[in-house]
Amino acid sequence: MKTRAIHCLLTFCTLAACNFFGSLCLAQSQASAALPAVPRLPIWPAVPIPAGVDTLGDPAVPTVDVHLPAPGKGNGTAVVVLPGGGYGGVSMDFEGEHSSRFLTDNGIAAFVVRYRHAPRFHHPVPLQDALQTIRWVRSRAAEFHINPNRVGLMGFSAGGHLAATVITHIDRGNPEAREPLARVSARPDFAILFYPVITFTEEAFVHQGSRKNLTADQNELWPELSNERKVSKDTPPVFLIHGGKDKGVPPENSMMFAEACRKAGVSVELHVLSQGEHAFRDEAIRAEAYEDVRHWLDRNGWLSN
Repeated sequence: MKTRAIHCLLTFCTLAACNFFGSLCLAQSQASAALPAVPRLPIWPAVPIPAGVDTLGDPAVPTVDVHLPAPGKGNGTAVVVLPGGGYGGVSMDFEGEHSSRFLTDNGIAAFVVRYRHAPRFHHPVPLQDALQTIRWVRSRAAEFHINPNRVGLMGFSAGGHLAATVITHIDRGNPEAREPLARVSARPDFAILFYPVITFTEEAFVHQGSRKNLTADQNELWPELSNERKVSKDTPPVFLIHGGKDKGVPPENSMMFAEACRKAGVSVELHVLSQGEHAFRDEAIRAEAYEDVRHWLDRNGWLSN
């Protein structure tokens, strides 16, 4: 039986329902034994990965790791993954690897982003990288055997804040843009947020490191990037999961976002695990969290062909 003192379940059912790999760069598995050799590709094709650059460690080169389901096992759904790291790093080995394995095991193509971050890069650069990746994935739907109308977003911690920014600051593309990729919508079809940083204004619940790294302490940016304030009817369906014992990013972050979604009429589901701490490093808690995500994906049709 699941041990939950708190298990908030808020469901509001408003949900209506050539080959590029010639330029791929293999992941440098020697630099991290936890990372498999998967295609690692630049998300900004005009800025190719320089020869000899350690793409695991150079924050100036935004890339995406492509994890595809086994042949014949895909269901057409794709998820762009934004790992955490407080906007001062990217947890590719832990949140990136675990999430991609979960997704591909369930027939979903996973695209794990190493977006740019502090100390060299601040807002809006991480957001630009996230939006670009969604466009990039959609534009190659046929290549990756996915449905361009089944592209979701998954974010962890500060990556959850980045994902929340994407789904509250909607970018549907510019049909007048000269660059074809800029015409592609960057609005995800759904979002999954693990223990996300949400607020930059409610001081009792702010993750100070993420806010400082993203905004360089420019407090005029804080209201705009306090995402519980920016939810609208255009925000796609959201699943949130948080640990009740999370002291780094208090669960009130997810609770505020879920309440904002409810008020805006957005389909939202919130789980708060009574024993969960930040990052779900306890294997039993992590397994429980991913099982909850799997049920939500299945109920909403993202696991069916």
